[in-house]
Amino acid sequence: MNDTTLASAQADEAVMIKGKFFDGVDIPVFLISGGVLVLFAAFALYDIKLVSGWVNTGFATSTKFFGAYWQVLLLLTFIIGLFLAIGRTGSVVLGGLKTPEMSTFKWISVIMCTLLAGGGVFWAAAEPMAHFTSPPPLFVGLGGGETGTVQAAYNALAQSFMHWGFLAWAILGSLTGVVFMYLHYEKGLPLKPRTLLYPVFGDKVMKGPLGAIVDASCVLAVVAGTVGPIGFLGLQVSFGLEKLFGIPDVYATQVTILMGLIAIYTLSAVSGVTKGIQLLSSANVILAVVLMAFILLFGPTAFIFDSYLHSFGIYLDQFIPMATFRANPGWLDWWTVFFWGWFLGYGPLMAMFVARISRGRTIREMILLISVVAPVITCFWFTIVGGSGLAFELANPGVISEPFTGFNLPAALLAITEQLPMGFLISVLFLVLTTIFVATTGDSMTYAVSMVMTGTDSPQAGIRVFWGVMMGLVAALLISIGSGGISALQSFIVITAVPVSLVLLPSLWNAPQIARKMADEQGL
Repeated sequence: MNDTTLASAQADEAVMIKGKFFDGVDIPVFLISGGVLVLFAAFALYDIKLVSGWVNTGFATSTKFFGAYWQVLLLLTFIIGLFLAIGRTGSVVLGGLKTPEMSTFKWISVIMCTLLAGGGVFWAAAEPMAHFTSPPPLFVGLGGGETGTVQAAYNALAQSFMHWGFLAWAILGSLTGVVFMYLHYEKGLPLKPRTLLYPVFGDKVMKGPLGAIVDASCVLAVVAGTVGPIGFLGLQVSFGLEKLFGIPDVYATQVTILMGLIAIYTLSAVSGVTKGIQLLSSANVILAVVLMAFILLFGPTAFIFDSYLHSFGIYLDQFIPMATFRANPGWLDWWTVFFWGWFLGYGPLMAMFVARISRGRTIREMILLISVVAPVITCFWFTIVGGSGLAFELANPGVISEPFTGFNLPAALLAITEQLPMGFLISVLFLVLTTIFVATTGDSMTYAVSMVMTGTDSPQAGIRVFWGVMMGLVAALLISIGSGGISALQSFIVITAVPVSLVLLPSLWNAPQIARKMADEQGL
């Protein structure tokens, strides 16, 4: 990885942009990623059963052959990242700036909201209840197969922590963030997923068809991963509006919700990282903290603190067994491996976004926030929302589990909020919070996809508007055929994670090499 070769690759990239790209947009990547997405939506509209069959076959194949690899990849990413943060490399300042671009609060807000996303509200309510009513096989094997007990509630939260904790967060920008920060800001390579493979393939990946395929695969994975929550939000909020206000839960309502959401996150993405995205994220964090404080004060306070401490202890105690569990592939594929595929799909573009907003931060700051602090906060959030549901269920069996029957995520959330004082107002505020959560993911991923299209960290407004509207329209098309369209897309996310996971692999050894080199350069 010498500087002459890097400069050469940079020059080749500049020539490619001038000669083959239209207005700075990477046409091959644009056509491949956009084309596959449009084809998926068109086939789903034509015959959703056929598409679901294809997707289910691809899903089963992906989880069978790559599930174990994904588990090892996430585990190693977390462990290696911790070593980089703890050692001398932790003091390395990233991004070519001596001081950070944004305040620590705003930086943490953007990262928390972007990476936790809308799933962090509905899944926080529903996943602990799912594991409570149907105990995970690992805990059954340890003698924890009972339901309806306090211990079952602790085990359910611990399993949820595994899916939304250290490993899930680490893959979203810890090691890959280091690689991007160095190669883009220090060496001038474009801010594109293919840059992660430059230390392995050199010029071949920067200017050949391989690079276009890499970029398109990563864009497709993240667009699918964002369209899913956008469409899902339309279905969930529509359900909530009918339950709370009597507004009919019909397609027109769902599309109206989506149009509002598209407008919010597209305007935010166009205004940029330091304006709209930052503002929306800060508002999101403030509302989330207010709701957390309210539930802590007026909800099952003692149970929340007890279950957080106890469940976190179980999580740490069973961390390696849960992370490497392979004994029940059927359960694993639809829980752990599904989540790993979903988060892996976000990996490269989320790392690009993290790199864009983390200039001037040290490796220690960036890795500890992403891999440790954010997961600890997320687990506490899950305990406040999901733990409250478990407390209400223990006190009054059926009060949460019955509305949740059939895996009805929004029903689980509203069943929990209705048990609280001022339940109607709290329910409305949670719907608002979820909408802002999805909007913060929508704006940041619109921005990140636009960065891939242009290779710069300040893509033009037109391309941001296109991708923002495109994702919303595909979501609207898919929900027009019912929840089956969104379900098919969410399974499709796992298929797209297969090539993306291979793009992330070299960071396991490239990030430590780069960190050591930067430490030497900075005299650490």
